[in-house]
Amino acid sequence: MNPTNTPNESEFGLAHLWLQGDAVTHLVAILLLMMSIGSWYVIIIRFINLYQIKPLVQEIAKFWQKTSWQEGLNSFTMQGNNPFHQMASRAHAILQERQLGANMSHQKPLSNKIQEEDWLSSNLKAELDQVIGKLQNGLAFLASTGATAPFIGLFGTVWGIYHALMTIGTSGSASIDQVAGPIGEALVMTGLGLVVAIPAVLGYNALSKSNKDLLLTLRRFTDDLYTYLTQNERP
Repeated sequence: MNPTNTPNESEFGLAHLWLQGDAVTHLVAILLLMMSIGSWYVIIIRFINLYQIKPLVQEIAKFWQKTSWQEGLNSFTMQGNNPFHQMASRAHAILQERQLGANMSHQKPLSNKIQEEDWLSSNLKAELDQVIGKLQNGLAFLASTGATAPFIGLFGTVWGIYHALMTIGTSGSASIDQVAGPIGEALVMTGLGLVVAIPAVLGYNALSKSNKDLLLTLRRFTDDLYTYLTQNERP
């Protein structure tokens, strides 16, 4: 057997697919790579953030054990990244702004014509929505990546098979060794799509579950803040 007829292993694989691919193949590969990097970035950053925030749940009990509102605010740690401190401090600021408007002798703001309970409820809800949006930042990207990456990879496969068949048709040879290599390389694109999509879907599900537990606690804390501020002495 002539050794020169033995296929060179270096002629197959991802490197060969990249070298033989056209602009569309390169674009699909780059897009999948960017989606993969983005997914892992979101997963790692969000899990680190949750790891930092979850211990802060224990500080809610300390807050309610304090004898004054300011002492309760000071009991929170990591105040720059603490959603519970953010909600409590915002509730404090809402009522201070309200009382400042009430003390004005002339040209009272329109907000003071709204019932205090309704004004507080509306502003706390708006602040809660902002906190929830921050906690869920990146989840939409993971969901989109998990849903679209397999189809992007499939498109790369279809495009690669099309060009492989065109090359085979031009060469006039349809033997198995002429067909298997190019088509096998094209199928790699589908595999890459799945490699990108699976971590994104798993990360999305895990983060959604962790966020759900945290958001339930945050909503209960917000409800308690509203009840306290509407039924007790104002800070």
